[in-house]
Amino acid sequence: MEALHLTILFLLSLTVVHSLNPNCGLPSQGSTLRVYHVSSPCSPFRPKTTLSWEESVLQMQADDKTRLIYLTSLVAGRSFVPIGSGRQIIQSPTYIVKANFGTPAQSLLMALDTSTDMALVPCAGCVGCSSSTFDSTKSVSFSSLACGADQCKQVQSSSCPGTTCSVNMTYGSSSIAANLAQDNLTLATDSVVGYSFSCIQNVVGGSFPPQGVLGLGRGPLSFVSQSKSLYSATFSYCLPSFKSSNFSGTLRLGLNGQPKNIKYTPLLVNPRRTSLYYVNLIGIRVGSKVVNIPPSALAFNPNTGGGTIIDSGTVFTRLVDAAYTAVRDEFRRRMGKAIVSSLGGFDTCYTVPIGKQVPTMTFMFPGLNMSLPQDNFLIHSSSGSTTCLAMSASPALNVIANMNQQNHRVLFDIPNSRLGVSREICS
Repeated sequence: MEALHLTILFLLSLTVVHSLNPNCGLPSQGSTLRVYHVSSPCSPFRPKTTLSWEESVLQMQADDKTRLIYLTSLVAGRSFVPIGSGRQIIQSPTYIVKANFGTPAQSLLMALDTSTDMALVPCAGCVGCSSSTFDSTKSVSFSSLACGADQCKQVQSSSCPGTTCSVNMTYGSSSIAANLAQDNLTLATDSVVGYSFSCIQNVVGGSFPPQGVLGLGRGPLSFVSQSKSLYSATFSYCLPSFKSSNFSGTLRLGLNGQPKNIKYTPLLVNPRRTSLYYVNLIGIRVGSKVVNIPPSALAFNPNTGGGTIIDSGTVFTRLVDAAYTAVRDEFRRRMGKAIVSSLGGFDTCYTVPIGKQVPTMTFMFPGLNMSLPQDNFLIHSSSGSTTCLAMSASPALNVIANMNQQNHRVLFDIPNSRLGVSREICS
C-alpha cells in the first residue's frame, strides 16, 4: 500500500505573519492531503483577534495545562475508555486535517492527536454544537451502532436507553451526549469503510470546541487500528518549526516511504491506557553533563501511570518536579550569571541576548539519543528581547511535546512496538 503523504501547514506562530497568502482551496491530489494548524489563515477556527507574543505564550501554557490534567487523568484510570479520550484533548489541537465522511462525502476539519483513540464528530442537529457538523441524514452509508455492537462494549461510559449505543461524558464545564455510529471515512484517495466514531448530539456548557478529533492512538477504536488493513498500523510525521516561512511538513501513513536509516527505542504499554505512546526516558543531558535525576522521576510505573509519553498535541514539554528542577538548575548553571525572570508558567527566562551561552540538550532513550537544537527547547519573543526555557514541571507524568519533535522524523511502528526518531529538516 502506497504511503499516504499528508502535507502539513504548521502555523504555530508566536508572531503575526502578514505576508502569507495561502491557497486555501488547493485540493488534495493523489495520495496527498493538506493539513492545517488550527490557527492558520486557512482555518475557520483561527483566533478572531490578534494576540501579542506574551498573550500567545500564556494562552498556549493555559491550553497545555488543561491537556496535562487530562493526560494525567488518563494514566490514573479516572476517565472513560476509550471515547473519553476526546474530552479535553481537543481543547488544544495542534493540527487539523480535512477528512471526508459519508457518501456522498462531507468535508470536516478534524484535529489529529496521538493520545486520542475514537473520533469525536459534531453532528447535524446537535444542540450546543458549532455550525461545522456532519449531517448523517445526507449519507447513504451512515448507520448507528446498536447496543450489542462490539464497539459499544468497548466504551465504559456507554448506555442503552433505546436501541442505539449512547455515550454520556463531560468536557470541562460541558456535558456531552453522543451516539456511536459508522460511516465511510476518506483521507485523500484512501477510504476506510464502516469507520466507527462518536456522533455528538448535545452539548451543555461553553467549553466544547468547534472541531472534531481524529485519534492516532493505538487503542482498538483509533484511526490507526481501524485502518490497519490499509496502513499496517504504521505512521510517521515531521513537524516543521513555527518560524519556517514554508510552514510545511509531512504525515505519512503506511510502510512505504518510511525512513530506512532510523534508530528505534521500544514503545512501552500501560495496561491502564494501552493507547498512549509510552517510551523509556532514561536520562537528559544538558551540554556534556548527564543531569542527576532521581531514577523514580523517569521510571515507568504501569500501576500509577508514571513515566514518559510522546504526544503530538502538547506544545511545551513537561517533566515531573524532580526531573524538571534538576534540568532547569543545570541549564541555569550553564547560563552563568545571566539574570533569570519568568513568564507565566516558564520560570527560566532571560531578557538579554544569550545565544552563545546556551547549552545543547539531549533526551536519552534505550537505542537512541534525541539531540535538540535551541529552537526545540527555547522560545523567543518576536523582538528577540525575551527568551524562555520552554518546559515546566508536571505533577505525575513526563510529556515529550511537539516543540521538541520539530524537524525530526518520528515513526510509530506499532506492530513491532517501537518508536523511531531521526533528524529531518522539514521546515
